[in-house]
Amino acid sequence: MHYNIYVSDPQSHLINITYTIPQIDAEVIEIQLPAWRPGRYEIQNFAKNIQFIEAISETDQNLSIHKVTKDRWQVATAGEKEIKIRYTFYAAIQNAGSSYVDEELWYLNFINFCMYTEGRIGEAYTIHLDLPEGYRIACGLPAEGNVLKAKDFYQLVDSPLLASQTLQERHYQVRDVNFKIWMHGNLQPNWHRITRDFRRFSREQIAMMGEFPEADYHFLNLILPTAFYHGVEHHNSTMIVLGPDDEGEGLYSDLLGVSSHELFHAWNIIRIRPAELLPYDFTKENYFRTCFVAEGCTTYYGDLFLKRAGVFTDENYIKELQVYMKRHFEASSHATHSLADSSFDLWLDGYEKGIPNRKVSVYHKGALVALILDLYLRKKTDHAQSLDTVMQLLWARFGKPFIGYTLQDYMNIVEEVAGESLEWYWHDCIFTSTPLETRLNEALAFVGLQMSTFSNGNIQLNVMDNFKAKLQRDKWLETVQALTPEELEEEEEE
Repeated sequence: MHYNIYVSDPQSHLINITYTIPQIDAEVIEIQLPAWRPGRYEIQNFAKNIQFIEAISETDQNLSIHKVTKDRWQVATAGEKEIKIRYTFYAAIQNAGSSYVDEELWYLNFINFCMYTEGRIGEAYTIHLDLPEGYRIACGLPAEGNVLKAKDFYQLVDSPLLASQTLQERHYQVRDVNFKIWMHGNLQPNWHRITRDFRRFSREQIAMMGEFPEADYHFLNLILPTAFYHGVEHHNSTMIVLGPDDEGEGLYSDLLGVSSHELFHAWNIIRIRPAELLPYDFTKENYFRTCFVAEGCTTYYGDLFLKRAGVFTDENYIKELQVYMKRHFEASSHATHSLADSSFDLWLDGYEKGIPNRKVSVYHKGALVALILDLYLRKKTDHAQSLDTVMQLLWARFGKPFIGYTLQDYMNIVEEVAGESLEWYWHDCIFTSTPLETRLNEALAFVGLQMSTFSNGNIQLNVMDNFKAKLQRDKWLETVQALTPEELEEEEEE
């Protein structure tokens, strides 16, 4: 399969695409454009941005093409062994899952506009980019000049791309994994600080999980002049859009938080994937009830890794915990949906405010129930077992062999680590809308923290004056790294 992509008029924001389909042996074929993208579980109808489409024979004769669904086309091949689909796609949105082209930037999420031929989704793809002179490419796909290669459609659409003359880049290495940080925008990054902090949290994550799934990884950052915060995980990269570009420490804090979160997704969801999503069905909703594991645990760990790695202070970390609490308890503490049902209903309205008191956030409540579980396991075992152990077992049994886990699989592993039934946890935290305040404060007391609720509903997280609990808090937040001599030398230099 081959794609040729060019932009004839950057001001129009239109991408010109030619999709060549070889080795055809049928009178009729069907081509499919994805209806959604991994990382955002809602139907997005990318086909609405296709302005024009036609099917052409090898001799440039028009072939019959017509829609059979909102994002699927049927083509009469007229006996041709190779045909081309030519179309234009409107790329004028800048978020972490969109595509955008103008006079100085190509930002491409291939899942927005690339199609696959029914029955041939597993075939290899070659993508030729007709880029302006002097453009550099930032992408997780292997490249030779302006030609990218993907082993199948799944890899293609899981590899976003930035291309521009003004891309900035730095790299670092952790345990033989090559990391690259790419920046596009109106800013002068403090590269020394960025690479130091990114190396630290990357090292912390790899130390906890034992290994990294890929040989290389790319942080792709698009920095806007306007306020924005969005990141999307991919198999060996993440696409991050942040702003405003003049925010200073606020922007840097956002960059650290979203980058650590998205990196942990390289294990949790990219490889440790719910069985319902393996493989992805791009034509319709893929319902699953474990998004509180995929997003909630990842949200919890994103900031925890920053604290363990020494990038965040205790005060920084406690402030971030308070943010999760405020966002849950001040916005949806009286919601009628459970966390599992809210995971399932992401496809309906998970990314919208929605009606009052209906759903909870799989990110914020998901992070809080991950915290409750982690502290419960640590208290029970004097820190010998924890949520770390759960994630390590999920990786070993489901992520590394890439076989997909069920909700029951997750429950079984949690109870195996706990050494007991946790009916109270599943009932109060996952499967009902039972208020979390009591369970949360029971967990927090172990590490000397307490959440207070004021009469107006506002939330505050307090640090208690308790020496024994402070010792437990230190154990919870301590690094899991055992630095090599080379890594110790890097730390001393920094």
